[in-house]
Amino acid sequence: MSEPPKTRAVICVGDIHGFITKLQSLWKNLEGSLDRSEFETATLIFLGDYCDRGPATRQVIDFLISLPSRYPRQKHVFLCGNHDLAFAAFLRLLPAPADGCGFSEGWREYEASEEREGWFKGEGYEDMHLQGRRWSGKIKVKFNTVKGTEYQGSIYDAGPTFESYGVPHGSADLVKAVPDDHKKFLADLVWVHEEDDVFVNTDDGVKCCKLIAVHAGLEKGKDVKEQLKLLKARDTRVPKVEALSGRKSVWDIPELLQISWLTVFL
Repeated sequence: MSEPPKTRAVICVGDIHGFITKLQSLWKNLEGSLDRSEFETATLIFLGDYCDRGPATRQVIDFLISLPSRYPRQKHVFLCGNHDLAFAAFLRLLPAPADGCGFSEGWREYEASEEREGWFKGEGYEDMHLQGRRWSGKIKVKFNTVKGTEYQGSIYDAGPTFESYGVPHGSADLVKAVPDDHKKFLADLVWVHEEDDVFVNTDDGVKCCKLIAVHAGLEKGKDVKEQLKLLKARDTRVPKVEALSGRKSVWDIPELLQISWLTVFL
C-alpha cells in the first residue's frame, strides 16, 4: 500500500492595504491555528495590494520583507495587485514596454478621465505608466459614491502611502523617500503564480490540483494559456491589466479550471 503524499499547508492572504495591526493579528492567528511544524513549512501566497488606504504601508512592506529571514523554511510568494503596480509605476520600477513604445502611448485610451482624476503632472510624468499618474494624482471629486467613503488623495486612495514615507500626497520626493529594499520588493512582484500538487478536501475526497493565483482574476472569453504567458512576462504595454484590476471582466472561477485546477484571486 503506497504512503499518502506529503502535503504542505498553502495559505493565501488577500488585500492588506496598509493595515499593519490587522496583518500582525492575522499572522498570530495563523501561527496559533496550525501545528508548529506545519506553520514553519507552509507556503504563503500574498495576493497583492499591500499599499494605500491604511496608514502604515511602509511598516507592512517592512513586515513582508522580513518574513524569509524570520521563517526560512516557509515559501513566500508576493503577487502584484493593481495598487502595487501603480505604486511601482510612480517610482519608475516597471520594466519598459517590450515593443519599444513609451508608457505615454497608453494614456490615450483613458484621457477622458484625466481632468476628473487629476493625473499627476509633476517631475518625471512625461513617460510614466498610466496607473502611476492616476495613483499619484489629485482627484477632483472628493466622495467615492461606490464605497461611501472620502477619497484619500487620489482615485487609488494613495495619500496614506505617501504619508507613511513622510512626504505629502503627490510629491515627487516619494521616489527618494522609499528605501531601496522596498523598491526591490515592488520591482520583483509577480503577476501570477502557479503551484503544482495542491491537495484540496472536497465532498468527493482529496483532490490534487494545480493552483493559479492572480490578484483580480483571469479574463472571461480569453485563452487561459495565453493569459498566463502575458502575466508571466509582466507585459507593461497594457495601460490597465485586467487580471490585476478587473471586476466584471474576470471570472469568479473559470469553468474550464474547476475540475483539476484551483484558482485563487480576490
